[in-house]
Order: sequence, then C-alpha cells, then structure tokens
Amino acid sequence: MTTTQDYQAAEQLLRRPARPGELVVGDKVRPQWIDGGARVWYAVSNGAGKRFVLVDPEAGTREPAFDHARLAAALTAVSGQEVDPESLPFMGIALAGNAVEFDAFGEYWRCSLDTYTCERAEFTPPGNPLEVPSPDNKVAVSRRGHDLWARSLSDGREWALTTDGEPDYQYGAGPASTGNSTLLRKIGLPYLPPAVAWSPDSSKVLAHRTDERNVRQTHLVEARPADGSAPVLHTQRYAYPGDEHMPLAELVVLDVAEGTVVRAQTEPLLMPQLSPIMAKWAWWAPDGSAVYYLDRPRDLRTLTLYRLDPTTGAVTTVLSETGDTRVEPNQWSFEPPIVQVLGDEVLWYSQRDGWGHLYRYDLHTGELLGQVTSGQWAVRQILRVDEAERVVYFVASGLVDDDPYRRTVCRVGLDGTGFAKVTDDELDHIVTLAANPAYFIDSASTVDIAPVSRVLDWTGRVVVELERADSSKLTATGWTAPERFRVKAADGVTDIYGVLYRPRGFDAAQRYPVVDTLYPGPQVNRVAPSFDPGGMGLDAEPLAALGFVVIALDGRGTPGRSKSFHDASYGHVADAGSLADHVTALQQLAETRPWMDLDRAGVFGHSGGGFAAARAMLDFPEVYKAGVAMSGSHDLRYFNLGFAEMYDGADNPEAWAAASNVDIADRLAGKLLLIHGEMDDQVHPHHTLRLADRLVAADKDFELLIVPGAEHTLIDCLAYVRKRSWDFLVRELTGTEPPTYRPASITLSPELLAELFA
Repeated sequence: MTTTQDYQAAEQLLRRPARPGELVVGDKVRPQWIDGGARVWYAVSNGAGKRFVLVDPEAGTREPAFDHARLAAALTAVSGQEVDPESLPFMGIALAGNAVEFDAFGEYWRCSLDTYTCERAEFTPPGNPLEVPSPDNKVAVSRRGHDLWARSLSDGREWALTTDGEPDYQYGAGPASTGNSTLLRKIGLPYLPPAVAWSPDSSKVLAHRTDERNVRQTHLVEARPADGSAPVLHTQRYAYPGDEHMPLAELVVLDVAEGTVVRAQTEPLLMPQLSPIMAKWAWWAPDGSAVYYLDRPRDLRTLTLYRLDPTTGAVTTVLSETGDTRVEPNQWSFEPPIVQVLGDEVLWYSQRDGWGHLYRYDLHTGELLGQVTSGQWAVRQILRVDEAERVVYFVASGLVDDDPYRRTVCRVGLDGTGFAKVTDDELDHIVTLAANPAYFIDSASTVDIAPVSRVLDWTGRVVVELERADSSKLTATGWTAPERFRVKAADGVTDIYGVLYRPRGFDAAQRYPVVDTLYPGPQVNRVAPSFDPGGMGLDAEPLAALGFVVIALDGRGTPGRSKSFHDASYGHVADAGSLADHVTALQQLAETRPWMDLDRAGVFGHSGGGFAAARAMLDFPEVYKAGVAMSGSHDLRYFNLGFAEMYDGADNPEAWAAASNVDIADRLAGKLLLIHGEMDDQVHPHHTLRLADRLVAADKDFELLIVPGAEHTLIDCLAYVRKRSWDFLVRELTGTEPPTYRPASITLSPELLAELFA
C-alpha cells in the first residue's frame, strides 16, 4: 500500500532545479570565468545553501572564494540580519579585485577580503535581459515594436537600426509557434531577446526579418486572466504540416555606427521551428569577413553551406550534400550543427557512410579533401580545432563497449591519422569549454555513478579536481541507483538500451506494478547515459518512490547511434519511438525479474511522451492497463509543421494521419487520464480535446483535466498535476486509494526559469 511517506519521498525526488536542500550535492558545476580566463569561480549546493569556490587551473589550486564564516559575521554586523555561513543569502557573486560583491536583503554589498568589512555599495545593474550586448560591451541591441534598436551602454543614447518592421513582418523574432508567449507573460516579459549575432569587432549585427504574414492563424482562449477580467483571445501564427506558408527568415547585416542595412541577395530561409541565428545555423567568421549559414529545402534532403558577404549581401555556395532521407548537421535537432569553418577548410558532419562523422572540404572550391573520422561510432560535438597542430578535439559516442550512448573525448589529425581517446575510460563525459583554451571542464559519471567534475588539459591530464558529487541524502530517501539494461528490439536483432528503477523499499519476494515512462523522440533521447536523479525529468524516480517498477527506454528511431537506427522513425512517427520495442523490452526484463507484474503495467508521458502514452494504450491495450498522457500531441496533422515534416516527410499526409490518436480512439480498453494546459502554445489543447471528443463518441471511460491558464510544461501547477497523475496510477495499478497528501507548490524562481530556457 502506498503511504504518505512514499509520497513525501516522491516529492523530494521530483526535479526542482536549483532548489535549497538538494538531495545531491556537487553534481553540477556552472563555471564563471574571471581574469580573462585565468581563474574560475562557481557556486555549489551544500544541502542548505551555496558555497563558493575559486579555482586557478594554472596553479592547480582550488579553495573557498572567501571565508564563509567571516563574511557571514561581517554581513550580520552591518545589516542587522542574522546570516548563516552555511546558507548565505545570495546565489551569485562578483569578484572585483580583492573584494566580493553580492545582492542580499534587497541591497547591494561589497566586502573586502583583506579585512572582512562589508559596506553598502553602488549597484551596477546587470544587463537588460531583453538586450544583446556587443562583444566590447559598448552597445546593446533590443527589439522595439517590430524593429531593432541600438543603445549606447556608456551614455544611454538610442537609435533605430531598422524602421520598416510591421506586424508579422518584424526584425529579430523567431517563429511564434515556439516563442513561449504564455510562459513569458507569466514572468512579465513581452518576448525573448532578439535573434541577433554580433560581428567579432562589434561593428555589425547579423539579424533576420521574420515573415509570418501568410502563416496560419490559430487561437487560444484564456478563460480567467490573472487580473480576473473577462476571457481573452490570444492569436498565434502556427503552421500545420502541408500548409503552403511557413515562417521565413530574411537575413540582414546591420552596421551599428553607419546605420546601413545590407540584405542577403537570396531567397528567404525556411524557418519552421527556430531562428537560424539562435539555433547557430548562421554565424560570423572569426575575422568578421563573412557570415556562414546552413539551409535546407522543404524536403530537408539537401543541406547546403552558404557564404554571405556582409558588405554587399552577395551569397555564394560553399558546399552541399544530398541524401535519400533528411540530411541533418546533428541528429539532435536542438543542438548546434557539427560544422566548423577553418581558415581555408570546412569540417563537415555527414552520415553518408551510415555513421555521423567529420569530413574536410576546401572552403574556396568545395572539393572534398578527405574523411577525418570513421568507424561504427558517431561524432557528437566539435570541441576545439588546433589548426597549427592540425588536430581536432571532439566528443564521440559508441566507443564504450557496454553502452553506445556514453560520450568520450577524442582527438584526431585533420588528415584522419593519430586517433586517440583523451578520456580513456568507461564513463560518460559531459564537457564544458573553458574561457582558457588550454583546458576544459569534464563531468564524468554513469546512470549509477555520481559525477566527478575536473579541469583537464587536452592530453587528458587532470589539472585540478573540482567536485565529487555526494548522493548520501538521496540514498537516505530510500533511493537506489537505477539499473542500465540491454535487451533486443522487436526485430529480435537490434540491441536497445534503457534504465530500470526499483521501487522504494524493494523486496524481491514481492510483485510490483510497472510504469513505462515514455518520450519517443525522434529529436532527443528519453534516457541520458549520465547520472541524473529525477529520472530525466519525467517522474521515473518519483514513481519508483511510490512503489512502481519504472523503466525508461530508447527504442529504434531515436537519436544517438547509426543513421539507420535513427531513420527507423522516418515516416513512422506513428510508431512513437517504436512502442513495439518497449513491449518486447518489458517481456524480456520480466523473464529474469519475477517481481515485475506485467498484468499491472501502465504508462506515463508528457508532450511527445503524452502522445506516446495514449498511443501505447491504443496500440497495445493488452499490455498497458492505465496511462497518463500530459500535454500530448495527439494529432500530427494539426501539430508544428517543422517537427511533422522533418520526421514524417514534407509531403506525406498518409503518415501524418497515421500518427493520429484521434482516429483510433475507439481502441481504448484501459484507464486513461488526459491532462492539458488551457494556454499551451506549443501543443495546443485542442489535441487533447479532439481525442476526448472521439473517446466520448466511442462511449469510452476516461478522465480529463484541463488546467486553466497553464502552459506546455505545466510548471506553475506542477505539484498539483503530478499529485493527480500519481494518485491515478496508484489507484488504477495497485487497486488501493492513495493517501491524502498536499504537496508543496513550486514557484517560478529565476533559477528554475534559467533551467527552462537553457
């Protein structure tokens, strides 16, 4: 029977970014480089608050950034407020000379590190979050109305960079369909910062004029606005698959001092989902002599690198690649392209041999000069190119025998010789580049080994260790490390991988209900190969705390491996990341784990996972007896054009229709809870309502929760929605009533917002 204590443990495990009292200490290092990259400080949770650490990689030293006890005493004395050195009243600092500055108790303070005397100081406000400052920090660019404006950061003088913007034809905006307008309204922002990129010398700005004048208009009705007034209609430009018109980006280069506008002499770029500048598909050459950008036609089967002359607007083709399915510069659609322009060469990512590898081209002629990497593994990220030594450093996956998703830092000569592993172990490595090009920060872990963060040089030598994560508080909740597993896919041949979470208080003599937590991709993975308490953000570990065996799995069609593995989803979004693989995985796991009760199997998912959760109930009713589908994209015909056409094809209405839960609603046999935010501007609530309509017509029992005012992530009602979801699964899969329990609310803190927009 699920208890109140189980719910309390589940709530502790529910991910809340940057909250006090974290259960894992030292698992994340967010470096802040100072002194031109010579030193770095970071803040790390101590379980109660933050401690601040200062590192000098050259000297190999790591020490407190200041004496926490002395600073706390000094701040107590001058402020009159009691300050706990273990829970300092600030989240960030500025190191200025031999002093530390911070914001506390609504005032700004400066504390000498010689005498530890604190005094009130003049506060220099941080940059406006709606502005993009120049590299020399002299000018900032922002949106005003439908145009872009510049502001001098020294004297406040402002001037227009463009003057001809108009509604739905404005400068610096991304597509409205992915603009997060509902969430921005909740936090008081009118829009995101402008999509611009400064030239290295701070003289010019690359931007685009966004044309959505002919894009379909869609609508959301806010039943009760925050001020309690009458319902409000919100209109949004949002293209559906097959629509004639989608958002377009017209590249422009703006001279900040001269006020000139140079327009790219080419057709506008198709921009179905993201700004090419924000997605890093358009960037400046290091010397500012050119802009390079990637573009694809609507069928996505050709990827071309172009050069834009910023003084004339002339556009020339550098190189191009065509394939039988989509040609992509990265299997993860929201990660930057794995393409880099060097002095006279281009490092180009291609999957032409079946795996994601680097190729070298002549920048001026487009001639292929050779393949740089090869093998049955994939390049994930270019880290650094040493042109003098003719070596490229990169991250690859597939080099660890036990787990093809774990990442390894490698090096190879640009001529393809001298391949070596920089991090030569069995762990997964997450790299943060340093301001000092001699080093990088490495976080090494696995799903069941907490991370160790270190500064390494490019030979792999440990310069200084930063943190060894402490998960003892996590273990004290009854948590046990998840099990990484490998089983065969439904084809009986392909290896697929996932993680399994045992219930809190696990007893092998008992039998437990099972929950499959879904996210089908194909643009991202469900499972990370690194340590991640919280279950990859989809309730895996909280559900295990409630007494479920929980699995998470990447089936065929998800990214991270070969081209053919990913292409299994091409034209088959309806398969939801190969639900057949999930079913066969459950069966294989249960063969050797008799404590898994597959007669009580359920499913849980959000967004694409919400689609997959409902799809699992409809396609495999004999397997999944209960499910929660949150914010689900239940009808691909009326979803984001960019997603649908990328993964099901640009002219494939039969596939779009096949990926409709609405059309097969009459198959429902189990217990289903549908949840959607009324103001979800990413996956519109009509997706859930259309499905509900067909379930009613088919005389099917189901539960429906429409959350007034909520956006796609349901973040400001997360505690309530999760409690409803947990109660439903406990009731339907265990046959018992859940305990009466009121979870704590979650506020939209700056730290949480930073995590959401990271």
